[in-house]
Amino acid sequence: MEVDVITSQNQEIDFAPSNTVKEVVQNVKTICSTPKYSVPMDRLFGINAAPVDRPTPKAMAEIQAEIFAAIRKYEPRCKVKRVSFEGDMDGKLSVKVRILINEE
Repeated sequence: MEVDVITSQNQEIDFAPSNTVKEVVQNVKTICSTPKYSVPMDRLFGINAAPVDRPTPKAMAEIQAEIFAAIRKYEPRCKVKRVSFEGDMDGKLSVKVRILINEE
């Protein structure tokens, strides 16, 4: 099943998701919204926040690479199909990750 995950959408944490799809989507959002070095017992969890201050094309490429690597490492039940960016007139950039969830 393919699902689009928009990382800028806030959601309540569900400590007991009712199915695998909801659990994987929540995990992908957590991975993409956690800055590296911010988790005490796993400093490499998350996405490197350093590209934020770089020129937009370079930052987008680096963030894409970070997302692919982090999801591959921390959520093996899905595969990243595409990472795209959506911006608004205020300069806010949202990341949209399309994932393929392995439902077993």
